[in-house]
Amino acid sequence: MNAGSNAPVIIKRKKVVGGDGHHGGAWKVAYADFVTAMMAFFMLMWLLNATTEQQRKGIADYFSPTIPINRVSGGGSGAFGGNNIFTEESLAQSGTGVNQPTIGQNPLRSETQSDAESDAAQASQVAALRDLEAVLFGQGGESMTSEQALRHIVTRLTDEGLVIEIFDLPQATLFEPDSVEPSPVAREIGAILARLFQSVSNPVAIKGHLQAKPILAVNNPVWELSTGRAAQMRLLLEEGGLDPRRIARITGAGDRSPAVRDATAPRNNRVEIVLLRSDR
Repeated sequence: MNAGSNAPVIIKRKKVVGGDGHHGGAWKVAYADFVTAMMAFFMLMWLLNATTEQQRKGIADYFSPTIPINRVSGGGSGAFGGNNIFTEESLAQSGTGVNQPTIGQNPLRSETQSDAESDAAQASQVAALRDLEAVLFGQGGESMTSEQALRHIVTRLTDEGLVIEIFDLPQATLFEPDSVEPSPVAREIGAILARLFQSVSNPVAIKGHLQAKPILAVNNPVWELSTGRAAQMRLLLEEGGLDPRRIARITGAGDRSPAVRDATAPRNNRVEIVLLRSDR
């Protein structure tokens, strides 16, 4: 080439591309649609499980684009016509909701109040029975029971009421042997309990018990004798002033419910007088 040539100089630039690129954000839109669809699917499954047929009908009518929104939920001029789509016992077009309470009544509050009142009544019953027990044994002062009679009495508070158990001692029995004739101490206890029971209005139950015989006899009238002694105690209570209408029941358990491990022990000869709880 001659030094004086005027030929143009051509420079060729080559564009270098690094990687394939991210191809745009279309995949994000697809993923968002998938998540939305799954959320709608799970919501649909929950609604199918948690609603009744009537509720599902109301929801279907609400989302249907081809009918007026208040075709089924009518009853007013609003979107739902004054109705709740979650109706259960009334028709959707009736204009009433579910289990409407009486005016001025709050069912939840009433239930809470009734539970509280029930607890208070039970506590009052227990307190009254404990007060009677304290009066009987003189825990708050002088006892209304003599020392001789007090030896025959034990008490316990149960779900049924205040159980006053009077029982035989080895040298002092409540009834004559194998009879229903009460001893003087039994008459004294009957009069004391009758006066004690006049301070309350609870019903009274009486049950007689006997000790088992060491030798089984051919004629062993344990049922008649235990029932007869319970009936005799009823008469003693009524003679002391107890209203006969307060006697709820009289039963005899024979020798089937011993108080101690030895069924033949005299301690099993007893009469249980139960001042029943009035809230049962």
